[in-house]
Amino acid sequence: MTQQASLFARWAEALDGLKGQGRFRSLKPPRGLDFTSNDYLGYGNGRLLASGGRESPGESQSLNNRGVAPPRSPGTSGLASRLLRGHHPIWDEVEAALAAWHNAEAVLVMNSGFTANEGLISTVVEPGDWVATDELNHACIAEGLRICRPRKFAFRHNDLAHLEEGLKKEAAQRPAGREMFVITESLFSMDGDRSPLAAIVELAERYGAHVIVDEAHSTGCFGPGGSGIVDELGLRSRVLATVHTGGKALGVSGAYVCGSTLLRDYLVNKCRHLIFTTALPPAIGPWWLDMLPKVTADDAGRGALRTNAARFHAMLAERGVPTIGDSYIVPVVLGDDPRSVRVATGLQERGYDIRAIRPPSVPQGTARLRISIHADHSPELLDQLADHVAEAIRG
Repeated sequence: MTQQASLFARWAEALDGLKGQGRFRSLKPPRGLDFTSNDYLGYGNGRLLASGGRESPGESQSLNNRGVAPPRSPGTSGLASRLLRGHHPIWDEVEAALAAWHNAEAVLVMNSGFTANEGLISTVVEPGDWVATDELNHACIAEGLRICRPRKFAFRHNDLAHLEEGLKKEAAQRPAGREMFVITESLFSMDGDRSPLAAIVELAERYGAHVIVDEAHSTGCFGPGGSGIVDELGLRSRVLATVHTGGKALGVSGAYVCGSTLLRDYLVNKCRHLIFTTALPPAIGPWWLDMLPKVTADDAGRGALRTNAARFHAMLAERGVPTIGDSYIVPVVLGDDPRSVRVATGLQERGYDIRAIRPPSVPQGTARLRISIHADHSPELLDQLADHVAEAIRG
C-alpha cells in the first residue's frame, strides 16, 4: 500500500464511522428562518438598515411565509460556525475558483493562515505518527505539532542530508499503522530563502512520507498565474496539502487549505479550528473572487517584484551589507538585539517602516532587520533606502 493510500484509508475509515453513527457533516448554506446563528441582535445578517432602522419582524416573516427571501446584504458577520449557519454560498464559489487556480481537487477556506496551518496539522497528524519539520518553520506549524503530540524530528534548515537521515531511520522502524510526514515552507518568512522542495518531495516519496507545504509567502508571487511554488515546480499531485493565506500578496482576509476532496471532508468533520469558530463574513467572499483574475493576470507585477528584489540585494551588497536569500524578503542579520532595535529605530526616524525582528521570532543571536520589498517600490526609493540602511548600520 502506498503512503497516500494508507493515510487515505485512515481518513475514509474515520468518515465511514461517522456516517454509521449519523454524525457525518457537510457544509450547507442557510435555509429558512434563522434560529441557528449567534446573530442575537440581528446586526450581522443585513437586516439592520443603513438609516439605523430595522425591518419589522412581521415583514420578514411574511416574505418568508410566501417563499420569498427578504432582501439582504452579503452580511458583515459569519453569524456562526460554517457547520451551523455560517456557510454562505459565496464560499462554494470561492473554493471552486481557488481549486481551479491550483488545478487541485478541493479547497477549504479558513479564517487565517495561523488557523489553517495549526488546524490542518493537528487534525491529520495523530499521536504516534512521525513528523520531520524544518527547524525554521513558522510558529503556527510548531503549535499544530504541539497539539497533536507526534514523534518529532526537527531537521536543520533546508538540510537534505539531515532530513534523509531522519527519514531513513524512521522508515526502518516505523510502527504499524503510523504515518510519516515532512512539513516545510516553500519561502521562509524570516530568512527569505526557498526550500529545496522538489528534492524534499523525492526524499519523502522514497521513504513513504507525506509532504505538507506552507505557501503563505509565495502565493501570488510564484508559479503559473501566481499560484505558488508547488505549482511552479509541478508538484501539486505529489504533496498532501498546501496552505495559502490571503492577507499577504493577495490582499484579502482569510486563508485556505488546498488538497484532495477526501482531505476537505476529513477537515470539515474533524478540524476543531473550523468546527468551533465563527465563519468569515460572506461580504469578504466577493473580494476573493475579484482578486483572483487580477493576480492571475499580473505577470507584470510579479516581474517587477523579482526585479526590485534582485536590485535591492545587489544594492546592499555594493554597500557592504550582507543579506540572506534572494527573494523580496530581505533579512539583514545584525545578531545583537539592542543593536537591531537601534538600527531599526534610526531608519524609522528617516521615514521607513522597518522593524527589528528578535527571538523568539528568529533563533538566538540572529536578530535582524526584515525588509519587505514590493513591486511598486521605485528604483530611486530602493537606492535611497540602501544608502540609509548602510549608514544606520555603520552609525
